[in-house]
Amino acid sequence: MYELVNTAQSQAWNGDEGRHWSDHHDRWNAVNEGFNEPLLTAAGIGPGDRVLDVGCGAGQTTRLAARAAAPGSVLGLDLSGPMLDRARLLAAREGLGNIGFEQGDAQVHPLPEAAFDAALSRFGVMFFADPAAAFGNIARALRPGGRLAFVCMADPARSEWAQVYGAVNAALSSARQASGVFTGPGMFSLADPAVVHEVLGQAGFDDVRTEAVAALGLFGRDADDAAEHLLGSGPGRHLVEQLDATGDGDGDGDGDGDGDGDGDGAERVRAALRAALAPYEQATGVRMRTGAWLVTAVRR
Repeated sequence: MYELVNTAQSQAWNGDEGRHWSDHHDRWNAVNEGFNEPLLTAAGIGPGDRVLDVGCGAGQTTRLAARAAAPGSVLGLDLSGPMLDRARLLAAREGLGNIGFEQGDAQVHPLPEAAFDAALSRFGVMFFADPAAAFGNIARALRPGGRLAFVCMADPARSEWAQVYGAVNAALSSARQASGVFTGPGMFSLADPAVVHEVLGQAGFDDVRTEAVAALGLFGRDADDAAEHLLGSGPGRHLVEQLDATGDGDGDGDGDGDGDGDGDGAERVRAALRAALAPYEQATGVRMRTGAWLVTAVRR
């Protein structure tokens, strides 16, 4: 047995956030699946490979890797019980018998040493409390010369949806900075390529490369649908909680909690999201760009 150390993230991904992503896995795939092809190509997975998918979530990339690796195998690792339940169900539904899933903290999970030819991750490696420890553990699980490929968030300025959250945050309260929506070990922790190079070098990787990539994701049928979806995500709930904490959810914006507004902080956030998302409406839905880094490295 080992002691889980990334406790805050474990609580989130086994709580509301994990249930939200599990229940809406198809919608989040529609947001992120534009990164699948470049990620799988960079990982160079071929028949017979043994693959580790870190932060596999509901397992879309795990299933894609399993098809590319057959008759090899893929292990999906994630903190989230709800998302792993969904991943196992979907893998079984698709008849993929060369997949296994384990719940664990990549920083300390007892992965077998030198057991994998490749490791990959789609937005699953930004949430480590100790990135050097986590990537060191992943490096030990790769054979010498094993490949690492992952996609992580770039600067928020490169992602239109991050600008939407920033605009909503600013509209709700000028006293809070837009960056306050994204704090702590989280989605932008590896946004600086210099940090990526330093962490991976310390962890035992060589030939570290970062390439700017972007994809246009589908966030909803229209602004109303997208706003409702994003309201249930972590940043959306954070905005509502901020209003509740300051007593400014009464709708009048003065923070006195006197109830002379709409009396519903969630509705205020929903309305602000709808307004910020409206410019991104197209005939095919609300589409916004995500900017990321495609990172590759080789285990020493």
